[in-house]
Amino acid sequence: MKLNLKNPVAFFDLEATGTNVSTDRIVEISIVKLTPDGGQQIFTRRVNPGISIPLEASLIHGIYDKDIKNEPYFKDIAKDVFQFIGQADLAGFNVLKYDIPLLVEEFLRSGIDFDLDKRNLLDAQKIFHLMEKRNLSAAYKFYCGKKLENAHSAEADTLATVDVFRAQIERYAGEEVEDLQGNKLGVFENDMKKIHDLVNEKMVDLAGRFIFNSQGEEIFNFGKHKGKTIEQALKEEPGYYDWMMKGDFPLDTKRKLTQVKLRGFTNR
Repeated sequence: MKLNLKNPVAFFDLEATGTNVSTDRIVEISIVKLTPDGGQQIFTRRVNPGISIPLEASLIHGIYDKDIKNEPYFKDIAKDVFQFIGQADLAGFNVLKYDIPLLVEEFLRSGIDFDLDKRNLLDAQKIFHLMEKRNLSAAYKFYCGKKLENAHSAEADTLATVDVFRAQIERYAGEEVEDLQGNKLGVFENDMKKIHDLVNEKMVDLAGRFIFNSQGEEIFNFGKHKGKTIEQALKEEPGYYDWMMKGDFPLDTKRKLTQVKLRGFTNR
């Protein structure tokens, strides 16, 4: 379908060193600019972020330090990117909370005031979520072909979930499962333990304050110690344990923190 464009639209995607807009950097940018006359231009460039790319990020996008060591810094190509985008509107998939803020930060670090006020910001993921609901009523209609009566009644919702679960088993049994990065997770089977392993990431604490890194070590997932192992952070700042134990954190998070701390003492 031909888009009704009054202005050019720059669809873009970024790969980066991580997900923190303030501290992380772009390692690859790709822009597809569509023009009102039906034209299309593509700009793709890898970027030296000036910092090491964490292994966790490289495993997702496949770009390692050796791949970008001879590439330009973003400030070296910032004017080219700025000119390519021009006055175009910005679009992408899940760009509002991350890609656009990170791009603006990189421009500002390069001394370019990238103004968003007169641009339309278009996010295909937002449209997806608005138009294709992901609640129980939508799942019941999709899998069971029925309208959920008395939605938000505990019993009706529970019975509907049973039907949805049965329909999922029937529909997906034997299919290969992949994550959002295309990594194969296994085969969907009518086996509760195997389904558990597919749908549950190995959690440290239920609130997600700690996660496992690629080496299976518990690391902080927030704050100034984000990315550090718990043992490393507490060694550098012993008082951080007391701060968390007195803070407004879930009891489960405090329990896990204490378990890792005590394990460190045991292993010495």
